[in-house]
Amino acid sequence: MTNARIRAAVDADVPDVRAVVDAAFRPYVARIGVVPVPMEADHAANVAEGRVFVAELHDDGGAGTARVAGLVVLEPRADHLYLDTVAVHPDAQGAGLGRLLLEFAEDRARELGLPEIRLFTNAMMWENQKIYPRLGYETVERRVTGPYDRIHYRKRLG
Repeated sequence: MTNARIRAAVDADVPDVRAVVDAAFRPYVARIGVVPVPMEADHAANVAEGRVFVAELHDDGGAGTARVAGLVVLEPRADHLYLDTVAVHPDAQGAGLGRLLLEFAEDRARELGLPEIRLFTNAMMWENQKIYPRLGYETVERRVTGPYDRIHYRKRLG
C-alpha cells in the first residue's frame, strides 16, 4: 500500500472519520444484533483529544487529492496502548491498509514506551478472529459486557 499516508486527524476529518466507521461497521449490525460501539463514538471529541489517526489514499500515486480510507483510534494507558478502533472503508479493504494501520499502532506504542497493545473485538466479527492471531496478537479472555460478547487480545512488543 505505497499510496497510503497515515497522519493525525484534524477537525475537518470528522465527517470522513464518521463515514469510514459507519461503512466499516454497518455490515455487523444485523449479525451481532446491536450497533457496534465505534458507530456511536464521539468522533469529534476523539479527534480533538488527538486519539484518531487517519490513513489517506492517493488515487493518483501521491499527488493531488487524497481520501480518508481508514483509521485507528488509540488511547495510551499506563502499561499499554489501547487500540479502541481500527476501521477500513469497504472500498479499500483487502489491499493491506488494515495491516498498515496496525503496524502504525505498534510504532506509536513503541514511541510512547509502551510494551504492548490491547484491543477487543466482538465475538460475532469472525473475520477479526482470523486476522489478529496471524499478526501476533494472543487471546487474553472472552468477556460479555451488556449486549456485547467480546474477545480481548494483546500483542507484546519487542
